[in-house]
Amino acid sequence: MREKLTKHDTQRIQEEIDHRKLVLRPELIGAVKEARAQGDLSENFEYYAAKREKNQNESRIRYLENMLKNAIIISDESSDDEVGLNNTVTLYMEDDDEEETYKLVTSIRGNSMNHMISTESPLGKAILHHKVGDRILVRANDTYHYYVTIRQIENTDDSGDSIRKY
Repeated sequence: MREKLTKHDTQRIQEEIDHRKLVLRPELIGAVKEARAQGDLSENFEYYAAKREKNQNESRIRYLENMLKNAIIISDESSDDEVGLNNTVTLYMEDDDEEETYKLVTSIRGNSMNHMISTESPLGKAILHHKVGDRILVRANDTYHYYVTIRQIENTDDSGDSIRKY
């Protein structure tokens, strides 16, 4: 699948790849060698744990490199009066009679537990490019929908956001 990433997302991914290759890889290879030197591998838990951790690191590197190779670079700029990437948006949820605040981010930074929603989510897609005061129909699926009203849009940056771990 081709991920939609901002230029800053790609920089962060490359930094993680570099860290994993230049710092973690040598440490993990050393840990495997050290555990292997302890002797009998059939009952050597440290060896299997070190090998598993090394393999997880290599898997993450491959995943991130593949993501970069297939990425679609998108702009994170939007006008000040409309919802765009990295904007924090206060929404009035009509069904709940409550206000909720979300930050609109790319899918690799999405984290609904921290109120960071992806532009690929139903809510993210629905509010993207709308303005304060707009009442928007959000279709969660074919049978369920709800209305939200945009109360406030705040321009924020992505400096504190982290890349999701899969």
